[in-house]
Amino acid sequence: MSVIGIASDGLEAVQKAEELQPDLILLDIGLPSLSGIEVARQIRKLSPKSKILFVSQQSSADVVQGALGTGAQGFVFKSDAGRELLEGMNAVLRGERFVSGRFADHDFPEASEAGARSVFQQTKF
Repeated sequence: MSVIGIASDGLEAVQKAEELQPDLILLDIGLPSLSGIEVARQIRKLSPKSKILFVSQQSSADVVQGALGTGAQGFVFKSDAGRELLEGMNAVLRGERFVSGRFADHDFPEASEAGARSVFQQTKF
């Protein structure tokens, strides 16, 4: 994997996603100018093949459900990222859903539609 772009706010994240069409987007919920939830919704329309993995310090089930409801494929808590980020990235790239272990027993319904820093990564095969 290689980093192909970094955005410092939500509007820039949407622009870079449309321009770069990355395989995987790591996205924070708390972004300046446009929330990560809204960024994810827009990216689903502009870069539909990009997979989204939220990485956030927000740790409530409602926040996780809101993030996954945007069509994102995963959610990793920043405090768990050292243990789970690589696993989450690989799972999402394989087309699986991934949620940090602290919510492993929680049932999050599938998204009904294609919701700091955002790091865009593209796999090289």
